[in-house]
Amino acid sequence: MLSRIDKLVKGLGDDRAVLISGYPNIFYYSGFTSEDAYLLISKDMRLIITDSRYTIQAKEQAKDFDVIDISEGWEKIFGNVQKEKICFEEEKMTVGEYEKLKEAASGKMFFKAQSMIDEPRRVKDETELGIIADAERIGDEAFSHILSFARAGMTEREVALELETYMKKNGASDLSFTTIAASGARSAMPHGTATDKVIGNGDFLTLDFGCVYKGYCSDMTRTVVIGKASARQREVYDIVLKAQEKAINGIYMGIPCAEADAIARRVIEEAGYGKNFGHALGHSVGIEIHERPNFSPKSKDVLEEGNVLSVEPGIYIDGFGGVRIEDLIAVSGGEIKNFTHSPKELIEI
Repeated sequence: MLSRIDKLVKGLGDDRAVLISGYPNIFYYSGFTSEDAYLLISKDMRLIITDSRYTIQAKEQAKDFDVIDISEGWEKIFGNVQKEKICFEEEKMTVGEYEKLKEAASGKMFFKAQSMIDEPRRVKDETELGIIADAERIGDEAFSHILSFARAGMTEREVALELETYMKKNGASDLSFTTIAASGARSAMPHGTATDKVIGNGDFLTLDFGCVYKGYCSDMTRTVVIGKASARQREVYDIVLKAQEKAINGIYMGIPCAEADAIARRVIEEAGYGKNFGHALGHSVGIEIHERPNFSPKSKDVLEEGNVLSVEPGIYIDGFGGVRIEDLIAVSGGEIKNFTHSPKELIEI
C-alpha cells in the first residue's frame, strides 16, 4: 500500500494532510475493510482512526498505519497533527460531519480534494486487473448457471436471487450493485431491478449483475429471450450486438473515450434507433462499480494503461422491450483484454 500512498502525497505540501472518510479510498490506501474509519495521511504520518470494535482488525490489515481509537476525540487527534491544511473527500462526507470535524480542527483550513484522492485509482496494477478478471469469471459462471435455471413462469426476483446466491456460493463476498432482472416490456428500463413480475414466453430478459471479489467489482449484462424470439427482437438484438462488437474491436489504448462511445452510437443511429440509446457506452469499474474515466460523448479523457471499463450499448423501446450487452475490458500491456467470456449470440431459453 505504501506505493499508493507515495503517489497520493507526491507534491503534497509540508503543511498539508489528507483526511479520507469514504470506504473505497480507505480500502485502496490501507487495505482496511471497514467503513467505520478515517485515514489521516501526510508525508510523515499514516493514521487509521476507528473505534474499539475495529482496532484489532485495523492493526492486522493495515500494518503500515498507526491505529488511533476515535474515543480520544477529534480535538485531541487534530491537536497532534502539525499540519495547517486538511484535504478531504467532499463527495463522501455529509455536511454535518464536515462541520463537526472543522470545528474540532480549530485553526486548520479544509480544502476539497476528491479528484486528487481518487486519481490513482483510475489506473489498475496487474494485481488489481487479475482480481477484477477473477470477479468477472464468477459472473460468467453465474450466467452459465442461470441459463439452465430460468424459465417462463418464474418471477424476475427468483431469477435475480438465484444469480446472487450462485455468485456468493462461488467466491463473491457481496454484490457490485442491485441485480437488474427486467423482462418483457420492463426490459426497456435500463435499470429495471427485479420485481414480482412473472416472466412470460416470448419475453426479453435482461440480466445486469456483478459481484465483489477481494474488494473489487465485476459487471456484465446479457439479454436472452424466454421461448422463441420474434423477427423484431432478433433485429434489435443484432443491432446492439453489432454496435458492441464494433466498439470493442475499435477501441485501443490512447483512443479518446468520446470516440469509443461514438463507434457504437453510430451503428445504433444508422439503424434508426439513436433516440433509444440514452446512456453512455460505459464506465470504469474497480473498488466501486462506477469510477472514472467513462466512455461517454462528453468525456475529455483518453484510454490509458490500467483502465478497466464496461462496453454496454443498448436499445430501449417503450412498450416493446430492450436489449443491452455488456462486457468488461481492460488495457493491459498496451492491449485490450476482454474479461467477459459469456456467449453473445441471441440465446433462446
